[in-house]
Amino acid sequence: MLLPGVSQAALEEQMRELAELTTTAGGHVVGHDVQRREVADPTFFVGRGKVDEIREERDEVAYDIVVCNEDLSPRQQRNLENELKVRVVDRTELILDIFAQHARTREGRLQVESAQLHHTLPRLIGAWSYHRQGGGIGTRGPGEQQIEVERRRIRRRLKDLERELDEVRRQREQQRRGRHGSELATVAIVGYTNAGKSTLLNRLTDAGVRAENRLFATLDPTTRRVRLENGRELLLTDTVGFIQKLPTDLVAAFRATLEEVTFSDVVLHVVDASAPAVLEHAGTVDAELAELGAAGKPRVIAANKIDLVGSAGARRVLTALSERYRRVVAISALTGAGMEELLAAVEDAASGDLVPLRVLVPYGRESVLHELRQLGGLEGSEFTERGTLAWGRAPRQSLHRFQPFLVESAG
Repeated sequence: MLLPGVSQAALEEQMRELAELTTTAGGHVVGHDVQRREVADPTFFVGRGKVDEIREERDEVAYDIVVCNEDLSPRQQRNLENELKVRVVDRTELILDIFAQHARTREGRLQVESAQLHHTLPRLIGAWSYHRQGGGIGTRGPGEQQIEVERRRIRRRLKDLERELDEVRRQREQQRRGRHGSELATVAIVGYTNAGKSTLLNRLTDAGVRAENRLFATLDPTTRRVRLENGRELLLTDTVGFIQKLPTDLVAAFRATLEEVTFSDVVLHVVDASAPAVLEHAGTVDAELAELGAAGKPRVIAANKIDLVGSAGARRVLTALSERYRRVVAISALTGAGMEELLAAVEDAASGDLVPLRVLVPYGRESVLHELRQLGGLEGSEFTERGTLAWGRAPRQSLHRFQPFLVESAG
């Protein structure tokens, strides 16, 4: 449906994306239709005439499910199913189904189940209200009782899930404190789904993360170390991909995972340079980062899949992205092109709190030089009678480690 404020190009992109989501969920798209309306029909979402058209098309196209690009109310969904005699799924249910298929860890499965039950509960309530319409004698019976039983079961399960997810959040917070305790800078890899985040993590760190050319192939966050050319080490965390109109229940359920972005030092935003709606996809990620309170963090844009667009296309995409973002690097996570430039840009973005220093380290205390190299970077050294004189940079919060050996320090 084309509603006010949605351009034809934006609608076509949404429909293309909906078809890809359907395929990812295991469906086969046999047709699509669009209706132009000022407002959605409260009964069927689309108009009565369009419902009749969709029903008649079943004689020519053998479909057994209808997928709607917008979220349906319980009433609209139930009425459409009654009219069309097939299952009707809205965008949120479709995305939740994909997440349920791809969740591998206990945390991911708990998060997806919580989101699914939150989405299901009002639909049960809507069905229960439907049974009660009219009131009076004859409107109460096994159907209502069964729905009430199911509603109580879901609410009990949601309470259990919340307790389990609280425990997961505590564990994640402990892991996060452990990473920050190492004083290594943290980099959160974000991006639109299927932009190539996991492929990039594998390229940079040999993480072995599942990476496929389909939407939401990876849901579970993975953290790995990457060593820069000057010896400095960073922690890279792959996060769940974003998409237009990401279900609010899903965002709430994955809050603990998405907080990896909130607490990171740098955001590495991977963009699919070959996507027709590359700027719109980048804008969707911008909006989600703002929602997470991470819009102001130092950011590097990795224009990925540059090998698929040709030199003219690459220049066009890079120019458009550079007008919006400060640090933009063209890369191909698949071929490895641009990795050195990308890591240099990430280091630059992560250097805001680094302080230059010089240390004189006695022989036999080489571990101090290793820490300097790991935390900020060792730029040079020379041997003296009293020990190794070295210079480089270290995070301001880590200066206490080198205090006994400081010769001179700037900042």
